[in-house]
Order: sequence, then C-alpha cells, then structure tokens
Amino acid sequence: MNAPAQTATLNDPLVIAGRAYRSRLLVGTGKYRDFAQTRDAVVASGADIVTVAIRRTNLGQQAGEPSLLDALPPDEFTYLPNSAGCYTADDAVRTLKLGRELLDGHPLCKLEVLGDARSLFPDVRETIRAAERLVADGFQVMVYTSDDPIVARELEALGCVAIMPLASLIGSGMGILNPWNLRLILEAAQVPVLVDAGVGTASDAAVAMELGCAGVLMNTAIAQARDPVRMARAMRLAVDAGREAFLAGRMPRKLYAADPSSPTSGLIA
Repeated sequence: MNAPAQTATLNDPLVIAGRAYRSRLLVGTGKYRDFAQTRDAVVASGADIVTVAIRRTNLGQQAGEPSLLDALPPDEFTYLPNSAGCYTADDAVRTLKLGRELLDGHPLCKLEVLGDARSLFPDVRETIRAAERLVADGFQVMVYTSDDPIVARELEALGCVAIMPLASLIGSGMGILNPWNLRLILEAAQVPVLVDAGVGTASDAAVAMELGCAGVLMNTAIAQARDPVRMARAMRLAVDAGREAFLAGRMPRKLYAADPSSPTSGLIA
C-alpha cells in the first residue's frame, strides 16, 4: 500500500475515506495568539485539513464569543474534530458526537484517548474500544495511536480510515525517534499512515515523508515557533520535499565504502 507506484507524482492527492486532498500536511488550530494568527499560519501551510479540539475551541458552543468557524470557514477547509483531553473511550465517543453535531453531521474525526496527563501517551485499549463504537456509528475515524504495529493492524481491521502513530511524545518536538516501528506499520497498512505528534521542525517532517508516510499532522511545531507563519511555510516545503525524495528513491547506503562522484573510466591522459 505505502510503496510508491511507478507513476506516482508529487501532485498525487492524499486520499482519506474516498476524498482527495491536495496537501499532505494537516495542521492543528490550538496554541496560537489569536484566531487571526491561526488563519495566517494555516493559509501559509497550504493545509486542506485542520484539526480542532472540541473541548477547547469555540465552534459555536459559546454564543457571543469569537468562533474558529469565522476564521477558518468550513467551505474553505475540511474540519477534523478531535477528542484531545479525553482519557476514556466513553469520554472520547461523547466528545466526537458533539463535534459531529456542531459540524452538521460531518463524519470525519480524529480519535485520541490518552493514558496519562504527563506523557500524553495513548491508551491503546481505550482507543480500540472507542474506535469500534465510532466506526459502528458511521464515523470516519483517523486514529492517534502508539507505534505498535500490532495495534495499528487491529485499528485498521476495525475500520479506521487512517492510522496516525506518534513519532515522539505530543508537543515534545523530539522528532522521529522510532523510524523502524514506523516502517513496520507502513509496510503492513492498507490505509494512509500519517505521523501525528513529535514533529519539531521542518527536517522532522521531511524525514517522516521520506519514510513513506502519507502525510504529517502537527500543531505545536508551528504554533509555538518564534514565527508561526514562516514555520508553516517551511513545513509545507518540507512535506513536499520529503514526498518527492520518497518517490525518487534514495541511493543505497554503503557501509565502509566510497564511490567517486565523477566517472572513473575514460580519464583524460
């Protein structure tokens, strides 16, 4: 699934639940100075899909207060409501049902069930329970999970439309710490695999794409940069560069062997 087709190009869309998206960069909407900066950064990133924490962002729940829907209209962007801050399957399912109601029946969602408040590592048992209920209820579930390939396989079998393993802890900015586990997930998956969590800078995004990931989802790396709008542009370029490098196919690594850059035959006497 995740090996590039011979005819694949940089312009090939990201397809999730049967819908095509131009950008392979998905961005969060939290931690910005205000909604104006949120919009500027999202536009600079080129993202089509924006994720929003239902429990932390006003989508009309709080009448009379600024709404994210005004800054990022749903006719311009695809919303990905998420269950950030939930620690049980019941809480996550309830939160995502609220998100679907606020977004007029929108079925796409990001499932996130955390194990503890310190590490924000996913609780995979509760995640699986929630995923099973949400899929049965008609949700198109993009799921945040650990880098365990067996758990990833089970979530796909349940009907999740995208698997999103962490690269390192949420908000840590530590980058891709687990390339081998990610490769195992990528080799087995028949649905898109996106890195979710841990990206700190543009090179991290490029590495994720070079591994063969279908996309990258990030928030803190952009929102907490010194210049979020400029970082958003950098991330857009990095995702494109990493995708192009993956499609090109890197040269093989040669341990303890050198290979001259210039020809060794037909030398001028």
